[in-house]
This record gives sequence, structure tokens and C-alpha cells, in this order.
Amino acid sequence: MSSAPGPDGLPPLRDVIERYGLNAKKSLGQNFLLDLNLTRKIARLAGDLSERTVVEIGPGPGGLTRALLIEGAKRVIAIERDDRCLPALADISARYPGRLEVHADDALKVDWRHLLGDTASASLVANLPYGVASLLLVNWLETEPWPPWYDRMVLMFQREVAERIVAAPKSKAYGRLSVLAQWRTEARIVMQLPPEAFTPAPKVSSAIVEFRPIAQPRPSCRVKTLARVTAAAFGQRRKMLRSSLKQITAFPELLLRRADLAPEKRAEDLSVSDFARLAVIIDESDAAIA
Repeated sequence: MSSAPGPDGLPPLRDVIERYGLNAKKSLGQNFLLDLNLTRKIARLAGDLSERTVVEIGPGPGGLTRALLIEGAKRVIAIERDDRCLPALADISARYPGRLEVHADDALKVDWRHLLGDTASASLVANLPYGVASLLLVNWLETEPWPPWYDRMVLMFQREVAERIVAAPKSKAYGRLSVLAQWRTEARIVMQLPPEAFTPAPKVSSAIVEFRPIAQPRPSCRVKTLARVTAAAFGQRRKMLRSSLKQITAFPELLLRRADLAPEKRAEDLSVSDFARLAVIIDESDAAIA
């Protein structure tokens, strides 16, 4: 027997999943949020959505999608690669004419500015598939030109990944993701969720991170150069920088001296600004050679 409809008049998500046979696929990193009270709370973390376009990745049966629409999002663009979920999302679209746009696509391959068209900027809100969450985040953080096409991101990760994003120097969690995220955005954990909040329950806890882009990150360097520096430094994080940075320069000690950094330091000893300063010097050297 079906349960009472939700506040939007649509069936409960458990009924939707049963109707369309939407058992979560481990291969797609799917873990569904079925509690509309919880998804509405997540939607509210993105602020006032009444005049906003919201991009959602991996909506699945539409729990967060429905919450975003209930909370007043002017327009939701949902990217879903699992074709099984499209009929359930079509039901939501019919309930909210003109407010939900569903694209059957892989979020790793989307041209976001083309997709948004005339929309100046959007908010990005998503319960990301765990398997590609970090890769998607790096793509969004490396967006060019900057400032990006989004004005805010509210994204769910495994708690371990969320802690890496906001980690401070001299901590074990501090790494490439920390530097890139904190150089280009103000990032903070805004909610934590236990495994039992999901269906099926994952083996790990989750956390939601809010990102607000910094219009002009300082020091100003090329993001790809910063990515190269952090990859070299943290790829051999136990080594001193004079050794680990040999991957990107034949003269690592000279580079470090110019940045006023001791060659004996290790990657976790450097601040976000230190890494950006190294990238600036490399950019200047490349420009001089060119």
C-alpha cells in the first residue's frame, strides 16, 4: 500500500524507487537520501534560491531535486547519467512545469558555460557520487576563466574527503585538494551526516562542504601551475621539498630560495599562499624563457 504523498504532492521516494526499480548501483557510487526533511535542510544551506538557477549532479530518484524545488529554486538543471532515473525525474518535471531541466549526461564531460547559456551564474548543489566527487571538484576549482560560472557550491562528500578539503597545514589531511580549494574559495564544512541517513547506508560518514569563490585569489598564479606544484610536493610528501620538486624544476633549491622557503621543509609545512608563491615564480620563469 502506498504511503501518503510528500509536501509537493508527489509519492514518497521509497515508492518511487520501488515503482521504477531504482536500486542504488554501487558501480555509479549511488547512495540515495530519502528523507525529504533532510534534503530540504540541505537545500536551505544554499541560501535564498527564489531567483537562482541551481545545478544538481546525480539526482537519482530526485530526493534533493524535489527539496530544491520545494524550497523555491527558480530553475534546477539536473545532470543524470543513469537512464533508469529519467522517468522518476520526468514526474518531478511535470509537477513543476518549466522549472526542472534534466540532461542525461556525464557530469565529467559537460561544458558548463554552454549548458547555462545566458544564465550569468548558478549555484551548484549536489550529493556527489563518491567515486568521482574529488575529480568533479578539481574540475570545478580549475575552471577558467575565473570567477567561475557558479557563485556557490554546496557539495556532499565522504567525511574524510571533506576534512581534506578544509584541512590546515601541518596536518595529515592537508594536501593538494586543501590548497586548491582554499586558494580559490572559502570552504567550510556545514553539515555532517551518518551512514544511516542514506539508502543503502555506506560504510563511511558524509559531510557537506560549502564553497564560496574568491573573486581574485592571491597570490595570483596560473591554476594549472599550482596543480603541478602541489602534485609534485604532495606526491612525495615525506620528502623534503628540495627533492620532491625536482619533478618540475632542475633547480628546486633556487626556486625555494626565491620564494623565501627553506629547502628542508616538506609539503605539509607550506601554507596555501606559499604554494601559490612558488607557482607565481614558475610562471614568471616560463614567461621569461618564452
